[in-house]
Amino acid sequence: MGTVAPNSMEELKQNGVENPSKELDAGALFVLKSKGSWLHCGYHLTTSIVAPVLLSLPFALGLLGWVGGVICLALAGLVTFYSYNLLSLVLEHHAKLGHRQLRFRDMARDILGPGWGKYFVGPLQLWICFGAVIACTLLGGQSLKASIYLVIWVYMFGNLFRFIYLLVNPNGKMKLYEFIVMFGGVVLVLAQMPSFHSLRHINLVSLLLCLAFSACAAAGSIYIGHSKDAPRRDYSVTGSKKDKVFGTFNAISIIATTYASGIIPEIQATLAPPVQGKMFKGLCVCYSVIAVTYFSVGISGYWAFGNQAQGTLLSNFMGVDKPLLPTWFLVMTNVFTITQVLAVTVLYMQPTNEVFEQKFADPKMEEFSTRNTIPRLILRSLSVVVATFFAAMLPFFGDLMALFGAFGCIPLDFILPMIFYNVTFKPSKRGLIFWANTFIAVASFVLVGIGAVASVRQIVLDAKTYRLFANM
Repeated sequence: MGTVAPNSMEELKQNGVENPSKELDAGALFVLKSKGSWLHCGYHLTTSIVAPVLLSLPFALGLLGWVGGVICLALAGLVTFYSYNLLSLVLEHHAKLGHRQLRFRDMARDILGPGWGKYFVGPLQLWICFGAVIACTLLGGQSLKASIYLVIWVYMFGNLFRFIYLLVNPNGKMKLYEFIVMFGGVVLVLAQMPSFHSLRHINLVSLLLCLAFSACAAAGSIYIGHSKDAPRRDYSVTGSKKDKVFGTFNAISIIATTYASGIIPEIQATLAPPVQGKMFKGLCVCYSVIAVTYFSVGISGYWAFGNQAQGTLLSNFMGVDKPLLPTWFLVMTNVFTITQVLAVTVLYMQPTNEVFEQKFADPKMEEFSTRNTIPRLILRSLSVVVATFFAAMLPFFGDLMALFGAFGCIPLDFILPMIFYNVTFKPSKRGLIFWANTFIAVASFVLVGIGAVASVRQIVLDAKTYRLFANM
């Protein structure tokens, strides 16, 4: 099979491969490098979960009310923290046995059988991750369009230059797809980051940015709530009985999606061995950020706008006739949001990048050899171009993503971890763990069905507004 490059041999051993000569895998070698610390793991986890989608939490609380909303928000956090820890324990167990699993599909293959990894978990995860890239590109374009002025400071050759680019003005004619293409151009550059581990510094900045835009969102809500322009607040759940039922499940799906990751095994794969206990520390970092951001944004936004909270809190900030906050504050919040979305986009490209490396790279060659660099550059660039094209063509992609999110995020993050744990450790059927895991899996399975129905209903209601390359 040829000679393995020395650095490749060492990295395979670090990744838990006992016999590298028989298990060459360029995806594991070049993308899922096991070099990170638990702190780096915390950065990756935070970026994978805490994203601008949390700005939709006030809207979700508006569909549930104070009591139901806060309970659901807290319960989803506890369940996902427990679920991700179960996944980590299963991964650690297999690592102790000398076979470290680096990907979600590897877990499904080894625990449930080859077909589960190849035909269900693998394709499902890739669709969700690539769909997240498309959705983030769309969101980035929308955030650019919503900005009034974007101020860029560039330090060059020892001089400071100030460039003000006018993105939107009252007579602006730029279309949404133009902003999406601009955002995609930046992603095209960042997509060339070689490995998951190489994103650790970007994801640290992402962590700080999500704290920043969440602080802005909470502060803006409190300011508006105490201002003379404060909207009339109504905390009742409105609509017909049918609307309330669908609204409840829609809100639960939104909250579940905000906690979703879908790439927990790949993140744990970045940890340097031994891995025992490191993932738990990383999750503690991540959920400390979640506790600060989710509850501050959700509660303050719902307090300020009540059941008038829109799909994203930033839309409420724009008001009906005029913005409810100073222009500079809105610009700052949008800049924080746009920049953090870039990090999320690049993070969710990693599973696709890993598959590209596995299929098209040669693990017997150096990572940055011409043989491996050229295919990597072409395939990653093509991936970004395709995602940007779909984001521009389908500005209603969020409705479609909600449907596939119900089929993807909930199974990957709420159902499979429970099944993996029960199959691997075989807890006693007389014990609490077995039945708790079974209950969570069954309840989540029911939620998948109801969430899918609610998503299809929303697509039908919004279908009349659908138009390719629409300027929404």
